[in-house]
This record gives sequence, structure tokens and C-alpha cells, in this order.
Amino acid sequence: MGAHEGIYEDAYTSTRRPVKLVYAENFDLVVDAIAAERRIKGWSRAKKEALMAGDWKKLMELSKRRGGQS
Repeated sequence: MGAHEGIYEDAYTSTRRPVKLVYAENFDLVVDAIAAERRIKGWSRAKKEALMAGDWKKLMELSKRRGGQS
């Protein structure tokens, strides 16, 4: 069975195929991976797109605090 046929019919991604991995990172500890996932989930769409594109300059710009604070 290929990666896009799916194993579980009731899975979230079963109706959202094909699934494409756009970013991956390795962690030594599961808790670190979970923390990173939660942090990224809270980001804006623009910031996530910069991460997926590997545009580190834009990601840094979008990461700067707003309102005159740094």
C-alpha cells in the first residue's frame, strides 16, 4: 500500500490527500518535539509559510515583536 492510499478511513487526512511533508525536524526527546509542534501551531500563516519555504530571513522578520518592543 502506498503512502497516499491511507490505512484508516476515519483518519483526519483521509479526505485531505495527497499529504505532503513540507518540514521536518529531529529531536532527542519527545517532549521537545511536542513543545516545538505546539509553538509552530500558534504561529501566523505567514510565519508557517516562511518556515516551509526555508526563508529564514523572512521568518526572523515575522518573529520580531510588534508595538515597539523588541
